[in-house]
Amino acid sequence: MSRPGSAQRWAAAAGRWGCRLLALLLLVPGPGGASEITFELPDNAKQCFYEDIAQGTKCTLEFQVITGGHYDVDCRLEDPDGKVLYKEMKKQYDSFTFTASKNGTYKFCFSNEFSTFTHKTVYFDFQVGEDPPLFPSENRVSALTQMESACVSIHEALKSVIDYQTHFRLREAQGRSRAEDLNTRVAYWSVGEALILLVVSIGQVFLLKSFFSDKRTTTTRVGS
Repeated sequence: MSRPGSAQRWAAAAGRWGCRLLALLLLVPGPGGASEITFELPDNAKQCFYEDIAQGTKCTLEFQVITGGHYDVDCRLEDPDGKVLYKEMKKQYDSFTFTASKNGTYKFCFSNEFSTFTHKTVYFDFQVGEDPPLFPSENRVSALTQMESACVSIHEALKSVIDYQTHFRLREAQGRSRAEDLNTRVAYWSVGEALILLVVSIGQVFLLKSFFSDKRTTTTRVGS
C-alpha cells in the first residue's frame, strides 16, 4: 500500500513534465505567413521575390546586409500594378510596414548593381498577415482559463525571444565579417611593412659600406 505522500509526489512530477511538454509544444513554429531568407547577392546583380497577398492584409518587410562592401543595398517594393510602395538606395538595414490595397502578386527586389567588385549577403524577413491565435475564439462559450492565458503569455514571450535571437545573430555575423576583414587588412599591412623595413635595412647597409670602402685613385702620366 502506497503512502499518502507518494500520490502527491507523482502528481507534482506529472505537473512538471506537463509544463515541459507544453513549453516544447510552444517552441514548435506554427503555420504563419513569415518568410526568412539569407542569400548571396553578387556584384552588378539584382534579385527579386514574389508573394501573393490578399487585399487588406498587413505586411512587414525587414532586411539587413550582413556582409560585403559598405554593407548597403538597394531595395524596391511594388504592388501588382507596378506602383512603387517602397524604394530606398544604399541602405544597410530597414523595415517597412504596409497594408495590401488589392489582391495580387507583390514584388520586392534587392539590387547590387551599383557595386563593381563586392558581393553582398542579405537577410530579409517578410511577414504576411498576423499569426493565428493560439486558442481560436470560435465555438467558445467561456473566456480563457488561467492555464490558457498563461500559455498565450508564454507564446508571445517566446516569439519576442526568437526575434531578439535573430537580431543578435545578424549583428554577430556582421561583426564577425568586419573583424575578419580588418584582420586581413592588418595582416597585409604588416607584411608590407616588413618588406619595406627589409629593403630599407639592406639599402642602409650598402650605403654605409660605400662610405668606408677604399677608393682607389688612378693617375695618368701624359708623355710629351
